[in-house]
Amino acid sequence: MIYYLKEDVYAAAVNRIRWLYDEFDEVIATISGGKDSTVIFNLCLQVARERGRLPLKTMFIDQEAEWQHTIDYVRAIMGMPEVEPLWFQMPIKIFNAASHLADWLYCWKEGEKWMREKEPGSIKANTYGTDRFNELFGAVLRKDYPGKTACGVGGVRAEENPKRRLGLTCTETYKGRTWGKILSRAEGKYTFYPIFDWSYTDVWHYISRFNLPYNKIYDFQYAYGLSINKMRVSNLHHETALHSLEYAQEFERDTWNRLVERLEGVNSIKHLQDESMMCPAELPYMFSSWREYRDYLLEKMVQEPHRSAMKKRFLRMDVRYEGMKTKRLMYKAQITSILVNDYYMTKIDNFERRPDMMVWRKFKKTGEVQARDRNNPYIFGETEE
Repeated sequence: MIYYLKEDVYAAAVNRIRWLYDEFDEVIATISGGKDSTVIFNLCLQVARERGRLPLKTMFIDQEAEWQHTIDYVRAIMGMPEVEPLWFQMPIKIFNAASHLADWLYCWKEGEKWMREKEPGSIKANTYGTDRFNELFGAVLRKDYPGKTACGVGGVRAEENPKRRLGLTCTETYKGRTWGKILSRAEGKYTFYPIFDWSYTDVWHYISRFNLPYNKIYDFQYAYGLSINKMRVSNLHHETALHSLEYAQEFERDTWNRLVERLEGVNSIKHLQDESMMCPAELPYMFSSWREYRDYLLEKMVQEPHRSAMKKRFLRMDVRYEGMKTKRLMYKAQITSILVNDYYMTKIDNFERRPDMMVWRKFKKTGEVQARDRNNPYIFGETEE
C-alpha cells in the first residue's frame, strides 16, 4: 500500500538531504551523468550551500565505455568551483553483455588502448581492494574516510523496477529510514537515495523548472523516439542497455568507432538488431514447449560457469512455481535473460518481484485470492508448459 505525504517530493528530498548533513561527517554526491544523478547533484549542492559545507564532494566512477556527451557533462560538473571532484579512472572490470565469449571489459587496464585519455585530475590507482563497480562505493568510503561517518547520495528510484521498490521501502537502513543501503554499519558507512519516491515526470519537471544543465544524449534519444524506459546513459554494454548499440553510430560516430575497436561483440549486436536479443512472441516450431526452448538455449548459448548458475536458478523456479498457470511468461523471462547475457539474472529478479507474481505465491500458500486479482494470469490462466 502506498501512503502519500503532505509535502511534495521536492521538499521531502531536500529535507532528507538536510537530515543526512546533520547525521554524517561526510556527504558525497554520486553521479553517473544521468537524469536522476543530475537531480541528486543539484539537491546536494543546494543543501551544501545552505549548511556551509562546500565544496561538495562529487564521485563519478568512469566505466570507460561511456557516451561522450556523458563525459562532457560530468567534466562540466567536476570543473565547478563549488565541487571537490572524485573522478575515478582506475582499473576495474565491467560485465560485457555484448558477447558470449568475452565476459568483461577491463576498464583502464594498463597496456591497452583506452577509448579516451584519462582526465588530468582523476584518481588513477586502484588501492581499494576490489575491481567490481558496485563494491567500490563502500570501499572508497571505508578507505578514504576512516574514523568518520560517511554516506554516498545516489539517484536510485523505486519506480524503476519492483526489486528496487521492495529494497527501498521494506527494510530499515538507518534510524528508521528504509531508503538506503548499509555499506558498513560498524564504520558508519551508508548509501542513501533521497529521491526514491520521485517519478520520471518529477525528475524532468525539476530539471526544467530550474533550467538545469543535463546530459544532452537524452535529447537525441527523445528525437529518435525511444521510450522512457530505454533512455539510458550509463555504459554502453550493460545487459539493460544493449539496445543503445543499435543507434550509437548515429548519435556519436567517434564513440562508436572506438567502442568497436575496444570491445568484442559490439558490432555484431549492431547488425543483429534488437529482435535478436528478445524472446520471440511465438514458440519456434521446432520446439514442443517453452521450457524445452529455454533449456536448448541454455545448453547451446551459455558458457560455464554461468550455465550452471542459470540452470540451478531455473530448476529452483520450476519447483517453486509448480502448478502455476501461464508458465509461458516465466519461461519467456528466463529466455530473455539468456539472450541478453543477463548472467546476474537481474531480469529474473525483477520478474519474481512483480506484484502479480507475489499474489500467486500468496495464493499458493493460503489458497485465498482477492476480487481485484481475478484476472491474474498465473492463477486463472491456461495450464501450459
